[in-house]
Amino acid sequence: MKTTIRKTSSLFDFLEELYPDSPRTRIKKILQSGNILVNNIPVTLNSFMLNPGDTVEIIKGGSKIVKSDSPFPVLYEDDQLIVIDKPAGIATSSVDGSRNVRDELSSWLRDNSKGKERAWVIHRLDKEVSGIVMFSKSEETMDKVKDSWDQTEKHYYALVEGAPPENEGTMKSWLVEDSKQKVHSTRNQENAKLAITKYKTIKPVNNCTLLDIVTETGRKNQIRVHLSELGCPIVGDRKYGASSEYIRRVRLHAYSLTFQHPETGKSTTVLSRMPDGFLTMKAHDEKYK
Repeated sequence: MKTTIRKTSSLFDFLEELYPDSPRTRIKKILQSGNILVNNIPVTLNSFMLNPGDTVEIIKGGSKIVKSDSPFPVLYEDDQLIVIDKPAGIATSSVDGSRNVRDELSSWLRDNSKGKERAWVIHRLDKEVSGIVMFSKSEETMDKVKDSWDQTEKHYYALVEGAPPENEGTMKSWLVEDSKQKVHSTRNQENAKLAITKYKTIKPVNNCTLLDIVTETGRKNQIRVHLSELGCPIVGDRKYGASSEYIRRVRLHAYSLTFQHPETGKSTTVLSRMPDGFLTMKAHDEKYK
């Protein structure tokens, strides 16, 4: 069933009106199933805002967006772009021939397009970080998206040790990379890059805190550096000062990406669910999950 929205409301309120006889718990389960598509994109957030002209579709029997034969879950795809859900532990791209998302996705695209398509990298996530990564299917589209990349909005879940001094704030510094490939802030702006990271507390989790992170710049390791320098390293991120009490699983996940489509100019939002076990405190001697 597909419905065109006529008034502004939250997705949850819309579903309550659509199913007036259903209890709220039932509506929440429908949302959590991933079978609600807004403008052809799976949405699971109760508070997601709908605007006039948006389309809401309820898929029976599972989402039609994720392709079972793709090497990674496909969150969005059209004839120009493909957005996937990257697991932690694999690089976005590689120059040394090691396993990476771009090569595997390119191979899959070529096989499914008779050699016409391949994956062009638009942005990257660190190897240790999971979540949304966008690729284009041509060099021309890649250039168009990158030209307007400053208009994108990127959100991350970050589970950090302790709690920041304020419930929300902005971190701004100049970053440089040392000879050991570790990034840190510096007062000397020469050869450094400005990085701006915003955070907002979502909720406490045991002795840790779950944050919503928004980046205004896309510098290497910038979230990891800024949170470490704030005194709240990301759980599992030992490179940037995290405790060895927990397994080496960097709890940073790119969960939302809003971008301007290069062809239509329409604002499009892609969402990714929080990975299983993301909020679970694991001892360092347990296996990575």
